[in-house]
Amino acid sequence: MARLRLGPLLRYVDESSATVWVEASRPCTAEVRCADGSSGRARTFQICGHHYALIPVTGLTPGSATAYEVLLDGVQVWPLTDSPFPPSTIRTPAYDDVARPVRIAFGSCRWAAPPADDHDPVGPDALDTLAIELAAAPDAERPDVLLLLGDQVYADETSPATRRYLAARRDLRDAPGNQVADYEEYTRLYYESWLDPDVRWLLSTVPSCMIFDDHDVIDDWNTSASWLAEIRATAWWNERILSGLMSYWVHQHLGNLAPAALAADPVYAAVCADPDGTDALREFAARADADAVSVRWSYRRDFGRVRLLMVDTRAARVLAEADRSMLDPSEAAWLREQALESPGAYDHLLIGTSLPWLLPHLVHDAEGWNAALCRGERGARWARFGEKLRRRADLEHWAAFPASFDALTALIAEAGGGEGAPATVCVLSGDVHHAYVAEPAWPAHAPAPAARVLQLTCSPVHNSIPGSIKIGFRFGWSRFGRALGRRFARHGRLAAPAVSWRKTGGPWFGNQLMTLTLRGRAARLRLQQAQAVPGGKARLRDAANTVLSE
Repeated sequence: MARLRLGPLLRYVDESSATVWVEASRPCTAEVRCADGSSGRARTFQICGHHYALIPVTGLTPGSATAYEVLLDGVQVWPLTDSPFPPSTIRTPAYDDVARPVRIAFGSCRWAAPPADDHDPVGPDALDTLAIELAAAPDAERPDVLLLLGDQVYADETSPATRRYLAARRDLRDAPGNQVADYEEYTRLYYESWLDPDVRWLLSTVPSCMIFDDHDVIDDWNTSASWLAEIRATAWWNERILSGLMSYWVHQHLGNLAPAALAADPVYAAVCADPDGTDALREFAARADADAVSVRWSYRRDFGRVRLLMVDTRAARVLAEADRSMLDPSEAAWLREQALESPGAYDHLLIGTSLPWLLPHLVHDAEGWNAALCRGERGARWARFGEKLRRRADLEHWAAFPASFDALTALIAEAGGGEGAPATVCVLSGDVHHAYVAEPAWPAHAPAPAARVLQLTCSPVHNSIPGSIKIGFRFGWSRFGRALGRRFARHGRLAAPAVSWRKTGGPWFGNQLMTLTLRGRAARLRLQQAQAVPGGKARLRDAANTVLSE
């Protein structure tokens, strides 16, 4: 009999359809049956001996909520026997109901939480805590979608339990040591993260959208051309990058796609058509690694009059120092096309990018200065120093790609202006293990957008940051930090950025989630932090709750 190994994950949901992702223990037909009579089924596909299905569910009623169960070869496997959680439900939106808000929760950087009876050195997990609160009040307000903005798993920073598992498979004295090496070891990371009972239930009942960041593959992934050349020369990297891309495609990317896009996807068709889709997927991953233009990991989701553009800021980079860019030309053209399509068709534009656009001023200037050094602005000796510093300090955000920073700034101004301008343009980011709100201002001589533009950064969901780095980020926003940053900029011969900006909220440190509530042209932002409660489970505490537009 087929067993449910992982999932279900409720992924794409629109007004009348949804997709549910599962992993089974053997080949089978996976089925979703809803209490309202809607249903869907799919045959599993095989990758590296694992069996997965993405089940399209159709016939749902707009604006409804229906409980569902999962069956494998006709046998119910979800909900689990004696589950303490409420039924998993599919809640469909009704976008013609202008009074109904869209709630979008987001965050990044979730190191797998230890078992409930073990000490958690980084504090309570924000996703676990959200799950506990939703389970206790199933009819309370909940996110319509959960955006996970990178580092869903840590392939290079494994837990003690995972290291024991790796040591039982191979000699950890051989590279890559206690990091994951192949597809099978990647599956262990997803089991560790998504079999957490609270998170498993949460992901079964709240739709999710995902994009990778570096730790999903390795720290500093695609930070520079020289980094890439060095790591490609190692004996273990090829298997690691192919396995990382394959496992991301299976566990995260497929669920981002609408059913129509999924049905038209040639890679998905090839994998499903073959009794063992491993070779077809491996060939796809090899193409994606060799030529970033051959695949698009970025995608668009529309939630009524809210447009979300999730942008790949890792695999789509151009790394040659003379032509360094966060996005290759085709990816940049796609982003521009999606942002500017049908002016007036949306009230809010959300740009999801794992890496923040606006950083503390000192950090921004230091990254621009470092980029100038690396491209030879101060000579070969400074260039070598710049490359070492770039890797050691993770200087690879939008500010480290100055032309890309300027291009994104110009696109935001254009998308946020003109006839039919949205009420807000928000850049949603993570990565930096703290949260803040920053707001840009355009100079008097430049056309300013009519929309309110904000950088909303929320990280981590479950991780930590050293005290010294906290001090550094606080200093980076200060008047003295800004003055020091200007000295870096002068040394690097940097032009002034096209916008100025100021911090309007934060920095906040802790395990946390932000939620945007969007109704018509109104927007509200809420930041909640997971807080331990003596003798009991954690709770979410409001750290900020503010109106962005009315």
